[in-house]
Amino acid sequence: MGFFGKIKEALKKTRANVAQKLRQLFLKNKIGDAFYEELEEILISSDVSVRTAEDVVEQVKEEAIGAKIKDEAFVTDLLKDILEDTLNEAPVPTIEYPCVMMFVGVNGVGKTTTIGKVANYFVRQRKTVTVAAADTFRAAAIDQLGIWADRAKVRIVKHEEGSDPSAVVFDAVTSAKAKKTDVLLIDTAGRLHVKDNLMNELKKMDRVVAREFPEARFYKFLVLDATTGQNAYSQARVFKEAVSLDGIVLTKLDGTAKGGFVFSLCGELKVPVVFAGVGEKIDDLELFDAEQFVEGFF
Repeated sequence: MGFFGKIKEALKKTRANVAQKLRQLFLKNKIGDAFYEELEEILISSDVSVRTAEDVVEQVKEEAIGAKIKDEAFVTDLLKDILEDTLNEAPVPTIEYPCVMMFVGVNGVGKTTTIGKVANYFVRQRKTVTVAAADTFRAAAIDQLGIWADRAKVRIVKHEEGSDPSAVVFDAVTSAKAKKTDVLLIDTAGRLHVKDNLMNELKKMDRVVAREFPEARFYKFLVLDATTGQNAYSQARVFKEAVSLDGIVLTKLDGTAKGGFVFSLCGELKVPVVFAGVGEKIDDLELFDAEQFVEGFF
């Protein structure tokens, strides 16, 4: 199953929720002020932020009035185009090699599993990959990353539980440079996004990479659980302020009926979604595609 099939299948809960409400809206309301007010409510109920919903509906309204068209298919296609444009307000970064990718996020979003899937993705692209177990707060996290590294058939750099995460990053960078590795993936401890000391630890690891491997492209990706909806938006805002995010990896996209917060991430925070997790298997992760996401959303 290709990306479109996986995304469409993953978004079936969201699509069923939105499509049913849109059908009812077109049946009961002529396209006018009441219609647009309810359209805005439908978007908000799917976890699109109020600000983004207002902006999107205002654009739909202006273009529909300008074209003097009130056809259901026209308005639906217009809505899709505007939502796709919203996603594209945050361009996905081009991956250049050698590169370092540091994955951050709160507890329980699936960072370690995501790194295993991303490692597998790059192996499929015929790139050499090393993973760094910089979540040293939990022995289980180190062990889990080791399992995923074995599955993806990639190298792992790790220290003992309780070690300095920045020391793990330093060793991993040194190893990646010596072996001319294409991609270095760094796991980090899950952290509450309000804990300053943990955020400072991330900044310290950030400085180690920048200082020791300046020739590499350095990407910082936030892993978000799609089932948390609007809470994911608030997490993204705080992490962006702390470590200057380059992109987002969505996990558990197949478990949510409210995927609309993605539009707010891109439209308001200007942080692109780079990868989407659409299942539990190691190859259930794909590059994000705005057009296919919007098609799956409806």
